[in-house]
Amino acid sequence: MRTALTVAGSDSVGGAGIQADVKAMAVLGVHAASVITAITAQNTRGVSGILPVSEEFVKSQLEAVLRDCDVKAVKTGMLYSADIAETVVDILEDHEMPLVVDPVMISGTGYDLAQDDLVKTLKRDVIPMCELVTTNRHEAEVLSGMKIQNKDDLMFACEVIGKTGSSVYIKGGHFNTPTVVDYLYLSSEFTKFEYPRLKKSGHGSGCVLSSFITASLAKGIDIMNAVVKSRELIQDSIATQYQIGKGDLVVNPMVKLKGDSDRSAVLGALDSATSRILDIVPDELVPKSGMNIAMAMKDAAGPEEIAAVDKRMSVHNGIIRRNGQIKFGAAENLSYILLTVMKHDPSMRCIMSIAYSPDTMYVMQDIGLNVVVAEMSRDRPTESTEAALSKSKRIPDAIVDKGGRKERIIRLLAKDTKDMLGKLEQLL
Repeated sequence: MRTALTVAGSDSVGGAGIQADVKAMAVLGVHAASVITAITAQNTRGVSGILPVSEEFVKSQLEAVLRDCDVKAVKTGMLYSADIAETVVDILEDHEMPLVVDPVMISGTGYDLAQDDLVKTLKRDVIPMCELVTTNRHEAEVLSGMKIQNKDDLMFACEVIGKTGSSVYIKGGHFNTPTVVDYLYLSSEFTKFEYPRLKKSGHGSGCVLSSFITASLAKGIDIMNAVVKSRELIQDSIATQYQIGKGDLVVNPMVKLKGDSDRSAVLGALDSATSRILDIVPDELVPKSGMNIAMAMKDAAGPEEIAAVDKRMSVHNGIIRRNGQIKFGAAENLSYILLTVMKHDPSMRCIMSIAYSPDTMYVMQDIGLNVVVAEMSRDRPTESTEAALSKSKRIPDAIVDKGGRKERIIRLLAKDTKDMLGKLEQLL
């Protein structure tokens, strides 16, 4: 199971902080390790006390987890003080993993959850090393040093906060608009997310959203798709929030979208499949140009609706590794081949490239796979695929390059990742 790490404060009422983070990550099938920065005495009506953990013990917790576990992504929530934040930075900068920063400053009931010196450290040390900052209106104003009154202000604030290279997600819940409008600032571009305005977002919404995003990143999903999936989940979390005390409602971190969207299902299926592929595939099946697996959404219309491993999988020092995250639009050539196949049989939604060898050809024929050999042009994948399909009365299990001057590749076809892994395991 993938592991993510949350570095945050403990919430005695269990609606936010570490407790909410653990539940939200578990919903996405990710194990949550935790480092506690402060202990709070609070309930749904307010915070009555905070006991910060010493920097030395924060360091001990972090080192214990990172020394033992293969942590795939980290989030920070309530860091409370500059000293604690600097301790976290000193340790995390030696580890390569995506970091999500939820810059917790004030509780939903209006209680300060940060000392005055924290903001400077967040801006100087923490944010420059993170992949994504998730902020509400107040936090964005503090981090950017400006008032946010309109869309132009919001966009400029994103650019200020993200000037060192991090992405920024500003939540629209605290803006006076008929709908909730969020913005993601990623790679110098803005993406707008608009959702119906529900009843007041309860206790823990910021913690839960950032935890959903972190868990998605831990599964190898890129930032854009992680935010899309997580924003859908938090909408349902707010819609199903519940009462546990006499104050604010508590956001439901254990919600699961009813029938995950096809997009999310494809990303999840590929994440599981690639993990299995890295375990079982021998080096000789990896092409010199890299191996990849792609899967299409139902009724995919273009490469943007087909996900694959960005930068493929390749052999490094005798070990097969995934070079990038799973993202839509990552394998254009494979996508056009798959789209052509799907025109003939929409149920065939998965394709995988492996290296050619006479032994593999022999095994495919021996186990009864339907194989066609064709001239596959990289410049004209659609035409080449149509020509290959014309050689078979039904959709083949594999299309094999004739070769020539380029590297010969076998492209396995399957209905889904489960079907693909079944064929692959037969070959092995």
